[in-house]
Amino acid sequence: MKGSFKLGKIADIGIFVHWTFSLLIMFIIFINYRAGQSATQILLSVLFILSLFVTVILHELGHALAAKRYHIKTKDITLLPIGGLARLEKIPEKPIEELIVAVAGPLVNITLAIITGIFIAIPETTEELMLQLSTGINPNNFFLNFFLVNFWLALFNLIPAFPMDGGRIIRAVLSFKMQRHVATRIAARIGQFIALGFILFGFFTSPVLVFIGIFVIIGAQVEADFTETKFLLKGFKVHDILMKQFPKVDANETIKTAVSLVLDSQSKNFLITEAGIPVGTLNRDQIIMALTKNGENEFIYNVMDRNLVFLDGNSLLENSFEVIQLNKSRLMLVMENNEVAGVLDSENLMEFILINEVKAKITHDKKYR
Repeated sequence: MKGSFKLGKIADIGIFVHWTFSLLIMFIIFINYRAGQSATQILLSVLFILSLFVTVILHELGHALAAKRYHIKTKDITLLPIGGLARLEKIPEKPIEELIVAVAGPLVNITLAIITGIFIAIPETTEELMLQLSTGINPNNFFLNFFLVNFWLALFNLIPAFPMDGGRIIRAVLSFKMQRHVATRIAARIGQFIALGFILFGFFTSPVLVFIGIFVIIGAQVEADFTETKFLLKGFKVHDILMKQFPKVDANETIKTAVSLVLDSQSKNFLITEAGIPVGTLNRDQIIMALTKNGENEFIYNVMDRNLVFLDGNSLLENSFEVIQLNKSRLMLVMENNEVAGVLDSENLMEFILINEVKAKITHDKKYR
């Protein structure tokens, strides 16, 4: 994420903190100062928040290390004011694997709460508990607060609001009995219904709940659409949708030539070659940016994207879908027998998906007519 600073690496996973996290620290200092707390109390409050975010890192590492067991890498973990974000290369698709990965995070919080509970005296009555917590963070209740927060973090993450951990557990359990895209749709609808409750409750209590509710609604829909799309691609291979007719431009040509090609065709992505060998790609946005900055006499080899993305023509399209999505602004080369058989871009894939959706609808209508 832009504006993130690297703290280090754990288990070969980059740990980052977003700059907005500093706003949370300043806010904690401000409200404690306004409440008339001493410098020591303010420092303890800040240390407590930092300790909570250490547990957030451990929570995300729980997911990451469980995923690693199934050969799924985690790109990085980023700390945000509302929690942590672990970017896995992909979500496990086997129900048992997704179940274990989803449970691993809350299990870390439960473990931390149990370990902390061994070393502290937990109040026997609610009145005594509230009395201890009413004095703010202090040396006497620091670990009691730590115990309670980990306990509630585990429970909160287990709420079945997909794509939160609890929602993923629901999806995994449903996937044992039904197709994954159907299980995802059901889990997403459950999550979105609960998210509306977050938003309504948050209006009267905390804006953070409103933000989480909006995140759940959007995240659930995005993942449901993503899973539905992957289902539509089942049975197809990359070579089924490759483009054999595509525009090529020599790297030694100028931007003026590329501009002419954009104006004279519907093409938005171009393969850049040198002596007939692919050396890069160039899209419409890059052409316009180069024209704006350097003028039409700039050579293409100075502005082209040299990071070529290769796809195996015989690989399953559903397995290549995530790679295509990650490189949606690029032209990708499809290889067969160690030769370039054609190219593929995200727009071509979307057209293929649209056509198959229409075909599926026609088949469905005929079946139930």
